[in-house]
Amino acid sequence: MAYALQQLINGISLGMIYGLIAVGYTMVYGIIGMINFAHGDIFMIGAFVALISVVMLVSGGIMDGPAAILIVLLASMAVTALYGWTVERVAYRPLRGSFRLAPLISAIGMSIVLQNYVQVAQGARVKPIEPLLPGGVTVLHIDSFVVQFSYMQMLIIAVTLGVLAVFTWLVTRTPLGRAMRACEQDRRMASLLGIDTDRTISLTFVIGAALAAVAGTMYLLRYGVIDFYIGFLAGVKAFTAAVLGGIGSLPGAVLGGLLIGLIETFWSAYFSVQYKDVAAFSILAIVLIFMPTGLLGRAEVEKV
Repeated sequence: MAYALQQLINGISLGMIYGLIAVGYTMVYGIIGMINFAHGDIFMIGAFVALISVVMLVSGGIMDGPAAILIVLLASMAVTALYGWTVERVAYRPLRGSFRLAPLISAIGMSIVLQNYVQVAQGARVKPIEPLLPGGVTVLHIDSFVVQFSYMQMLIIAVTLGVLAVFTWLVTRTPLGRAMRACEQDRRMASLLGIDTDRTISLTFVIGAALAAVAGTMYLLRYGVIDFYIGFLAGVKAFTAAVLGGIGSLPGAVLGGLLIGLIETFWSAYFSVQYKDVAAFSILAIVLIFMPTGLLGRAEVEKV
């Protein structure tokens, strides 16, 4: 029981990270109907920007717990948002009127460019850091096994829920959110009604990149080690989470992320850790066989 509770805590914190990345996939797909396969590498860029910020704060002698984490988070979001804007301008906007495979191929190319750029700029070796928020709360103590809810896991859950709450308000209660939903329903009609669709799409990429930066920062602070290749696998799993929850559904992206995180964690704990990815993708295949639109997805109705 205690062991299962510990894995539940670990799975929820990991699932929150996947959910944040998956929301970026869902946002872009909802507006332009394309999968941004460079999004996982945007997550990786966010983690490296956070790492550089941590090193600068430590070298400057101003490292101080929560305040430093906030500075690192804001710096990562700001810089990574610029990368998201650049990806949209370079890889998507010039090909928006082209055939559907062109932006997809361009996004894959951009993913490779970002990976190799970070590899050259930062080196291929893994980059470790010391824990910035050590310690935690003992939830349960049975015999010699202690269930620990670390402060870092609390921070991940609190920050993720807070960011998602702000994002939900942005989408549902602001003019930008109305413009995003209008572009999702009918981009051409939205343009005819005076909405700047290019600006709306660019801001969608920026917001998605900022969410990926939050995920990258939380990943760095939680696990303490990153390399230039973390974006690929995390991106594939987050894309799987978005499809599992229902691509195009924001609550579905978060739910899918939580499920992938829990499946991966529990499988690693009770079965073979080498097959944790196989388990997650197998569950996805089974769900899509019986629910092709995902858990919370809606079937698209094409008007003729």
